[in-house]
Amino acid sequence: MTQPHARATTVSAIALAVAGALVLSSCSTPQAEAQPGLTDDSIKIGTHQPLTGPAAASYAPISAATAAYFDYVNAEGGINGRTIDYIVKDDGYNPANTQTVVRELVLEDEVFAILGGLGTPTHSSVLDFLNDNGVPDLFVSSGSSAWNQPEKYPGTFGFQADYVTEGMVLGQYISEEFDGKKVCLFGQDDEFGTDMQAGLEKVLGADGLAEVQTYSVSNQDVAAQIVALQSAGCEVNVLATITGFTALAIGTAAQLKYFPQWVSSSSGADYGPLSGYLGEAAPLLLEGFVSDNYLPSATEDDNKWIELFKQVNDEYNDGADFTGSVVYGMAMGYLFAEALLAAGEQPTREGLIAAVQSGELKGSGLVPLGFSEDNHSGYLGAGITVVHDGVQAAIDKRWVRDGDKVVVYDKPPVELLSGGIPS
Repeated sequence: MTQPHARATTVSAIALAVAGALVLSSCSTPQAEAQPGLTDDSIKIGTHQPLTGPAAASYAPISAATAAYFDYVNAEGGINGRTIDYIVKDDGYNPANTQTVVRELVLEDEVFAILGGLGTPTHSSVLDFLNDNGVPDLFVSSGSSAWNQPEKYPGTFGFQADYVTEGMVLGQYISEEFDGKKVCLFGQDDEFGTDMQAGLEKVLGADGLAEVQTYSVSNQDVAAQIVALQSAGCEVNVLATITGFTALAIGTAAQLKYFPQWVSSSSGADYGPLSGYLGEAAPLLLEGFVSDNYLPSATEDDNKWIELFKQVNDEYNDGADFTGSVVYGMAMGYLFAEALLAAGEQPTREGLIAAVQSGELKGSGLVPLGFSEDNHSGYLGAGITVVHDGVQAAIDKRWVRDGDKVVVYDKPPVELLSGGIPS
């Protein structure tokens, strides 16, 4: 369907001052003048997000949460004394719109970097443009392995666990908990679906999936695919779906009186939005729902990162529904602030890229990041969450990818320090 005309939302935020950072001179410096989007007291970054269109309900809260995190850090004077001007432009989850708004961000707004551009088909359409123009392309909001091509795209970095890794983690859990069950896949008809399938088959074997069905985001009738899964006798259905289609699959199956075990990629597994789609039936239909996550769950009351993000959400995000998308957006904001700090008092685009691939960034996740000169992927693995009595909570199972297998990860998650401000 035709997407609404892209519109821009600009959020100005002041990043928190690093303890002991020197106050920069009010006069302009040659280094600052040479870098697009950078002055002595500000840095301008941009993103493309689905504020309207088929993915908006699930993913529009991400950029609002990132903006709230940047607002949170404003009271202390900025990262190395610079405010963060965060420009959010709506692409309606439409690649043609993405190309238009990203060109505006780079050529008209002259942003220093792009942060967290969302979507596999959308961001793929601007990869060459961003790298050809030397724009740091940080922490793409998608698990495609396309972001991890440092030789071809030296300025692009992933954020979340890639879909192959997610498939491997979920495959490992399935092999341990649902051994002997007939496993199937319902996935998006692009890299999201094919990469998840590849990951599952690395663990379950080339013949480990009894049936594979796909959907297109342009067609919201998935009855035929769900009937095919039911007819094939699928007992465990893995979902490589955005949130709306996760709910659509589960709801359609329920109408057919078909109740398999559902196992989902983190990209479509956020309990809050799923409950909104499924309504009063959500607690029943989502009981036992399995997914993976590389970040703390929004329902973990005893997690220090979640306590901080809830505080920021209440104060700077108008107390919006606190969901996994909010956690995702704030975690991304923190990681960018960490990278900017590491880039030094006079950052350059090249220096920001070097800071990310230095391997020194820690993030706020349950598993380590994979950044290096040879690896531009994000989180290297994931843990498992299970819904019980309406609560989506992590269980004590985490794995990281090691080549064509996953191995148990038992080190503690990253600790919250300095009030959630990199220092």
